[in-house]
Amino acid sequence: MNICPQCGATATGSFCTNCGARVPVAGPLPPDTSTPFDTERVPAPAFHVPNLRAGGVEGPRDRLVVVQTPALPAGPFRTTIVWETRFVMFAFLAPGVASAVIVLSQHVAGVQNFTTFPTLVHHQPALNLVLLILAYLPVASTVPLALLLLSRTGQGPKVLGMGFPSLTRDVIPGLGIGALAFVCEIILIIPFAHLLTEHPGLVTRISEVTVPKYYVIYGLILSATTAIAEEVLVSGYLLTRLHQLGWSDKKSLALSLTLRTSYHVYYGFGFLLTVPFGYFNTRSFQKHHKLNRPIVAHFLFDAILITISILRR
Repeated sequence: MNICPQCGATATGSFCTNCGARVPVAGPLPPDTSTPFDTERVPAPAFHVPNLRAGGVEGPRDRLVVVQTPALPAGPFRTTIVWETRFVMFAFLAPGVASAVIVLSQHVAGVQNFTTFPTLVHHQPALNLVLLILAYLPVASTVPLALLLLSRTGQGPKVLGMGFPSLTRDVIPGLGIGALAFVCEIILIIPFAHLLTEHPGLVTRISEVTVPKYYVIYGLILSATTAIAEEVLVSGYLLTRLHQLGWSDKKSLALSLTLRTSYHVYYGFGFLLTVPFGYFNTRSFQKHHKLNRPIVAHFLFDAILITISILRR
């Protein structure tokens, strides 16, 4: 039985179940800036260490690697993390889900003027472009909050695998993820092709509007904003917290996919086509614990499609 140096509560293990602080067990511990529940920095063994779940890297004895510890024990600190996760996901999802439901309701009611490039000001395309960008940026407003909260518990950008993307480790695999998802979407839609032909109202159709070619800028910013927001929140933040709370990979994957599709319901029946890409991106983060690859994959997938749609008009 040990006494927590922070709050004075008794602790039966290395960490206090009341406040989460590290509790000395056998003599004083060296200075440690790691967190009490998700990662700790330990010397790597003499041999190379493969596929560490917390995004550790292979290296010789003098390198440091990141290793995940077991899920949080029951106590006030765990309860705080549970409610933090709920609040962050609500802040991210509520605006998107509400907008998706509104668009879907308009579609059911017969509204047909949906477009990727709405006109906010008439006869001023350049100003309209700037306003469209400003109107979309709040989609990623929760990202700094999520990254700050993860950093405060030890999962900073390096642990999450964020940084300047690599051509071989991120861009090329990202293109592969996008291509595989696109093929799966085509295969998925084949059984329903006749149904959608007979009942086109099952899918929300986006009106084609001719815009200047420089609206590619908007397409790229929209793609980057969407990729960063979705992958940081529903992969980096959510999956990390669920792992800390003891969720299995399968349950975490199911919840992540459910939340991903929730703000795509405005597609109508077409929201099912978002599942393959969401699945491959989520599994990529679960397997490698690197956010760079799913962010790049998401950006490239959206950017290529929207660029084609602009330039072909």
